[in-house]
Amino acid sequence: MDERTRLRLDVSYDGTDFSGWAAQPTRRTVAGVLTDTLDLVLGAGTATGLTVAGRTDAGVHATGQVCHLDLPTDVWREHDGRLLRRLARLLPTDVRVRAMTEVPADFDARFSATFRRYEYRVTDAVYGVQPLRRHEILAWPKPLDPDLLNAAAAGLVGEHDFAAYCRRKENATTLREVSRLDWRRDPDGILVATVQADAFCQAMVRSLVGAMLVAGDGRRPVDWPGTLLTRRERASEVTVAPAHGLTLVAVGYPDDPAEYARRADLTRRLRVPTA
Repeated sequence: MDERTRLRLDVSYDGTDFSGWAAQPTRRTVAGVLTDTLDLVLGAGTATGLTVAGRTDAGVHATGQVCHLDLPTDVWREHDGRLLRRLARLLPTDVRVRAMTEVPADFDARFSATFRRYEYRVTDAVYGVQPLRRHEILAWPKPLDPDLLNAAAAGLVGEHDFAAYCRRKENATTLREVSRLDWRRDPDGILVATVQADAFCQAMVRSLVGAMLVAGDGRRPVDWPGTLLTRRERASEVTVAPAHGLTLVAVGYPDDPAEYARRADLTRRLRVPTA
């Protein structure tokens, strides 16, 4: 068998015109565009095993996405130093591969990750969103209080069953550990929610944001988002915030490469609620 080299790719994209990350036969996706471009440069099927840290939904952006793939070592040696520049020329302008790094064979972009961090941007300006930022910021029609938003966020931090905030999948757990959830108002007036967890289930971040926003504008009590954690089914009264305000900004990995395999094994174990 030919020797193969595993590569880590750091990727950014504007999700506006993508139907999410995952390849779909009839839709434009980030994985599909990336695969097609790699096939054009290297030959069809040369790059294999494309695996992403977090499969973002349609319309969601990324500045810190991570994926990995495998190349025949001789192909990597031939193209090392030129491949990144060739991708820059051929990829569409709404997706960029910012770095390609050789990593150990047991690095797994998905399972070796220790956290994913997202940011969600909202404006409560009476005039709405500045036109040049309309694809990354949600316009909210009511004034928002950062203190109320942070009070609502505090009740969601920690390890919980987030079934109320997830689109349930068969045989998949909704137990997650949120290590950070807070809001800030930047100097330009934009409110930014930072959400970090070991992993997220589908639509979880946007559901959390949707619940906090109605607490932040005073329509719900600040403890309401936290009370939903007792549910074991999706809460129908939670509105999922629009995709365009959400950006994946960072994915964390163990500092020591020797820990990649151990972390991947730990992540693959089924999360079960504690008694």
